[in-house]
Amino acid sequence: MSRRKAREIAFKILFQVDQINADPQTAFDLLLAETPLQEKDQLFSWELIRNTLQHLDEIDALLSKHSDYWLIKHFPAVDRSIMRVASCEIVFMNPAQAVVAIDEAIEIAKRYGDESSAGFINAVLDKVFGGL
Repeated sequence: MSRRKAREIAFKILFQVDQINADPQTAFDLLLAETPLQEKDQLFSWELIRNTLQHLDEIDALLSKHSDYWLIKHFPAVDRSIMRVASCEIVFMNPAQAVVAIDEAIEIAKRYGDESSAGFINAVLDKVFGGL
């Protein structure tokens, strides 16, 4: 469960960066003050944030490609941030755990997205994983 919380925090930070151009480190520090995580999970969450931001253009191109070239800017903001985190984990961090990353993204989408988010995210991330 703590890895899910780490992924959820990464999603929240990337959402803030996407929506209001928040400073990732400041947003991360503030969120950790409200939602404590074990050190190993903090490190994992920050690694997700850092790697996602580092590879953002590649991730966005990949997501657009696997959503039948639907432009990333047209994705719902919540879905976009969730998929960015999961895609980063799948492609740039731990492809062996892709199924876990997809399942976790779906669970986060059920909590924060709308009624179609989980299905949309599942379909796109399955294509991302299948394209590796």
